[in-house]
Amino acid sequence: MGTLAHLLVDDRIIVGHGTSKSQWLRAFEKQPLPKLNFESFYSKRIIIVAPHPDDEILGCGGLIQQLRAQNCTILILAVSNGTQSHPQSKKYSPDELDIIRPQETLAALNCLGVTDYCQRIALNLSDGHLHLQTQDLSHGLSKIVQPNDILICSYMLDGHPDHEAVGRTTHAFAKAQGLFYLQVLIWAWHWAAPFDPRIDWEQARTYQLTEEQLTKKHQAILQFKTQLEADESTGRGAVLSPEVINRLLMPYEVYLSDSF
Repeated sequence: MGTLAHLLVDDRIIVGHGTSKSQWLRAFEKQPLPKLNFESFYSKRIIIVAPHPDDEILGCGGLIQQLRAQNCTILILAVSNGTQSHPQSKKYSPDELDIIRPQETLAALNCLGVTDYCQRIALNLSDGHLHLQTQDLSHGLSKIVQPNDILICSYMLDGHPDHEAVGRTTHAFAKAQGLFYLQVLIWAWHWAAPFDPRIDWEQARTYQLTEEQLTKKHQAILQFKTQLEADESTGRGAVLSPEVINRLLMPYEVYLSDSF
């Protein structure tokens, strides 16, 4: 996750505690979403396009485990190394974060049990400025993506500018190449209300995590220590607060696509 300072994307604002996990659970209990049919993913290569180190786990930590069980090859395309998550910090400099945050991703993938089956490629684009580098991202995708790959990326209306830039660019690339793709909700859980009309719920599908998958996802999230700790040098709280983590540990992950 990149810095959340001054995030304002139209009316998708990430401030305060956001919508609670219990509100989402009650809403989906009353009106369940259709389930994701991932049987056709078997033995395919899945490319997860992550704006920052941790987004692949926060969004897809459950599905990654299931995909590995289905003999899929998983490639994490790290768009940035999240070097701007602690602006003006004396605790973590950008150069230190450039090293630490990818290490946290590898530790998290190890918790999921997929390290030996998962490749990570870093594009090293500039954290916080991905909207200015969409051509670079498209070029990176064109060099890596193969026919029949399945793409998973952050939601193009997720509320975080970097997430939205990656979502829009990956969506456009997938459509142009005729590839199946999914977008995963991460920060939208914060700013949206249940069945918020700003999200096209007709395109939404859920992946239900097993108890073991949920436990491993939680363990994986705990590896991102830079995002879980307050920064005493700036007085800023943790990027990933306990409320945010709790909400991202719902028993399902939600993916959207107009490919369904």
